[in-house]
Amino acid sequence: MSTRPTTPGPTPSHRSPVLDRLRTPRGLTGAIGALLIIVVAVVGPTVWGSAADTTSVADRLAGASLAHPFGTDELGRDVFARVMVATRVSVLLTLGATAISVVGGVLLGAVATVLPRPLRRLVTALIDILLSFPWLLMALFFSVIWGASATGAMLAVGFAGVPTFARLTYTLASSLIGRDYVKAARIAGVGQAEVLVRHVMPNMLPPMLVNAAVSASGTLLAFAGLSFLGLGVQAPEYDWGRLLGLGIARIYGNPMAAIGPGIALVVCGVIFTQLGELWNESSKRLLGLPAPARRRTAAPATASAAAATPADQEPVVQVRDLRVAFPDRDGRLVERVHGISLTIMPGEVVGVVGESGSGKSVSAMAIAALLGPDSSVQASELSFRGIDMTAPLTKAERSRLGLELAMVFQDPLTSLNPSLTIGKQLRETVEVHEGLSAAESTKRAEAALESVRIPLPAKRLKQFPHELSGGMRQRAMIGMGLMGRPKLLIADEPTTALDVTVQRQVLRVLHEAQEQTGAAILLISHDIALVSGFCDRILVMKDGRIVESLDADRLHEARHPYTRGLIACVPDMTSDRTMPLPVIGAIDEEPLPVPELVEGPITTEGQRA
Repeated sequence: MSTRPTTPGPTPSHRSPVLDRLRTPRGLTGAIGALLIIVVAVVGPTVWGSAADTTSVADRLAGASLAHPFGTDELGRDVFARVMVATRVSVLLTLGATAISVVGGVLLGAVATVLPRPLRRLVTALIDILLSFPWLLMALFFSVIWGASATGAMLAVGFAGVPTFARLTYTLASSLIGRDYVKAARIAGVGQAEVLVRHVMPNMLPPMLVNAAVSASGTLLAFAGLSFLGLGVQAPEYDWGRLLGLGIARIYGNPMAAIGPGIALVVCGVIFTQLGELWNESSKRLLGLPAPARRRTAAPATASAAAATPADQEPVVQVRDLRVAFPDRDGRLVERVHGISLTIMPGEVVGVVGESGSGKSVSAMAIAALLGPDSSVQASELSFRGIDMTAPLTKAERSRLGLELAMVFQDPLTSLNPSLTIGKQLRETVEVHEGLSAAESTKRAEAALESVRIPLPAKRLKQFPHELSGGMRQRAMIGMGLMGRPKLLIADEPTTALDVTVQRQVLRVLHEAQEQTGAAILLISHDIALVSGFCDRILVMKDGRIVESLDADRLHEARHPYTRGLIACVPDMTSDRTMPLPVIGAIDEEPLPVPELVEGPITTEGQRA
């Protein structure tokens, strides 16, 4: 079946995401409200300052009227003017306390993610203890420490909000720090602090902005409560909370003296929330730095780099007695991979097949040194082109790995950094490890995308991962591996969740990449038919062990019951449709018969040249 490239239609103009959001009712409400608050905070003391401070005994305790919309206080001062003037103090104190909460919480939560486990548990336990106290109770406690003043109230409310943002930061950072693109950044030599700043923090920004806006609304009310109780802004200064307290004392005579400051509090709180929603929708597009479009090149740079590299017959990967263990809940190490050994030669395509939990991906991650610090990796020998992968890696070795070892993960949407453009992510490796300029790396990135059959590469470089289809994202991941001088491509179930046509395209791109670069390929899959049609040699894993190794064209000679069971589960045109498919769990009791399909090599159309 042949595919015909489609001619792209006219490229739509890309408008600013902020402008798109401003065209919605919520966006207009937030933008107009924020502008109104800023204007009133800036010009309020100048415009209404005189009316707010001028006393008039004749007009004291007057009710609401056209001249005095909120009435007057006991000295005849205009309450409406005082509410307008109080906007500056109320908003500035709110923003200051919110900034203290966010900055303090982000620092505490981020530090907790990089600390050793014992210290991390102590810090998270402290955060949990602080969160167990009501937020307002903590604010009252801190306000007693710093005294009844505007500055003391700001510090009290700000520090009371630190545990909430610390927990949010720790939770978000812990979920992001295990993503594939973060692991790839680590193997490329990016330090822990740089990983947090460049790869983790930007992806935390959308939920952080929303929570900061919601926190600002709560902080505004907390300030009003402290001033109402006499613990916030003190005379002669005043804010909305203090005006509310003064108005409550005579609410039956002039309700607007209390309702007016209350209206200001509610309106400002709603505007803060609307701004949070506006930022949430547009922040992801604002974070990326699109790469400028460059002219296209005729041939991928990786092909010439591979041609210039002399072939050698030393193993690309040498593994002997590899054992991988992880701690359980009690901290005891539990072994998941039990002493496997394998060798991968240059240009060889090796497939690893087995059920979920058999140790395929863990073994591949150990070979690439991508397992986390909690894992225990031991081996008599574990080397990649002479680099000992069990020892601490030097900067030069990390640079070699960043250029010579590429990994294509199962889900590219979680493997690619959502806050960076495709071009930025492709260019990063060669800019860091080869010192290429932006123009040179852009040319190579365009050539890499063109080599994996992605149309309009200059346009794709400026797009974000979510703007590409699933198959295109997977091919972009392969193109990322071709940016350096790959000697090994590890493909961890690269066709999972893709339809048959896209699977065929991805496998064809992998095959062409292997021909261009001469790299070896380690393909991990559940599908033994797919592996046998693509690979030279097959390793069958079960329960953390390699139970059988055989050539792909001799699969019919399989002897292990588990391998024969995997083969028996592959349906063919002669399968009896009235019978249920074989179940792998039954092979330990009685080996399943091997169907006639596997009397020769299993093939899938278009998967093997």
